[in-house]
Amino acid sequence: MSAVTVSMPKVRGSRARRVSSPLPGEPRYEILPLPGVLDALAELPAGAAVTVTASPRHGVDATVELTERLAAQGLRAVPHLAARQIHDHTELALVVERLTAAGVLDVFVVGGDATEPAGEFPDGLALLRGLDALGRPFEHVGVPSYPEGHPLIDDDTLWTALADKEPYATYIVTQMCFDADTICDHAAEIRRRGITLPIVAGVPGVVDTAKLLRVSLRIGIGDSVRFIRKNRSTTVRLLDPRGFRPDALTRRLGEHVRAGRCDISGLHVYTFNHIGPTVRRMARLHSPETEVTGWSSPRTSRSPAARSSSR
Repeated sequence: MSAVTVSMPKVRGSRARRVSSPLPGEPRYEILPLPGVLDALAELPAGAAVTVTASPRHGVDATVELTERLAAQGLRAVPHLAARQIHDHTELALVVERLTAAGVLDVFVVGGDATEPAGEFPDGLALLRGLDALGRPFEHVGVPSYPEGHPLIDDDTLWTALADKEPYATYIVTQMCFDADTICDHAAEIRRRGITLPIVAGVPGVVDTAKLLRVSLRIGIGDSVRFIRKNRSTTVRLLDPRGFRPDALTRRLGEHVRAGRCDISGLHVYTFNHIGPTVRRMARLHSPETEVTGWSSPRTSRSPAARSSSR
């Protein structure tokens, strides 16, 4: 792949350090569609890629509405489309209509955490096929993978599902993981199985334990319990009273990438709506104006006017 120049925002009030092993691409930031999150959008870099999660408690409309707001502010908005939240092909078509009208070019398709599907889409593959039937309305479609497995789904089923999704997707995002070696081993296994999609590594941002607990309450106890069941080891790390900083993890990933030991193309950063501190930390962990080799996160939303003028 050709070299990509990565320019990270300068951080006021802090001493920027040069990192010897920068990661490729610009980080994507995941946020939760909760009240108050709009107040923190000014802390995101201009034009940043921002993904919006899907919650059974708040429904698909909350995800779509926040995505529309993000796109209107010039951010590259990437909604999570949870298959089990969408009732049928008619509702899917209406969701697609709203997103394309907002200029969204990228979606992330997941099965979703709802215990039972709302209707015709029991899993992510079914929703991907639904989007295919609508003429593949988005340029970029992400799908998840699981470096540490899934407590409710066996590994063989996960690998089969990922292979089945490949024809409908354009990139993979790994479930959040705290260990660089595990992420890179998982990326190597993806390649060994013949899956060639670009891989974006899911990592935690700056985690403030008190804020995380407040966010968990606002998500809803049902969603929180489901998260803990699926991510027991992760939850222990997140709830450390000292919080978490991604410095060591991202530096080791960078070392592996630079040495050719890890085929990842960028970072997907789970913010838990702790946006400002996470953005500032990630800016310090990337060297300004650094030449790196890798896939750069595509521009994922434009205004309708910009889209029509570029045809």
